[in-house]
Amino acid sequence: MSKAPESALSTVMMVIATGRRLQEQLETRLTGIGLSMRLFGALGHISRDPDLSYSDLARRAGVTSQSMRATVLMLEELGAVERNLRGQGHRARLELTDKGRALLAQARGVLSELDEEFLKAAGQDQKAALDAACERALAQGGPFPFRRE
Repeated sequence: MSKAPESALSTVMMVIATGRRLQEQLETRLTGIGLSMRLFGALGHISRDPDLSYSDLARRAGVTSQSMRATVLMLEELGAVERNLRGQGHRARLELTDKGRALLAQARGVLSELDEEFLKAAGQDQKAALDAACERALAQGGPFPFRRE
């Protein structure tokens, strides 16, 4: 295995540093609308599939079921999600409220703005190459988790 010169920048370290900076910026902007990345992620999953169990939601978010229950409780307290019981023996269905749909739309707008700013700095013409490189790299560890539908 070849060793990179001490002065060479590591691509892995640059990607990690870029990711951390983008995550911090996204968290800060989401806080401004009353959300966190965890709440934003849960809203997105619930909007696509309201029949997901807490365990399914937790697996998708990479957290414990107990942590996801706390996340859903926070969303309920915000008025963004409500549990609708469908009868004896059936689990609750999680549904976005009008407020939840509005928060999700706002959060997606925040993400879009950050995408635009990042691509302006990185070069808009690099978007396809960046997306493809990230997708290939992430695919090595399983399916790409953020595929746009």
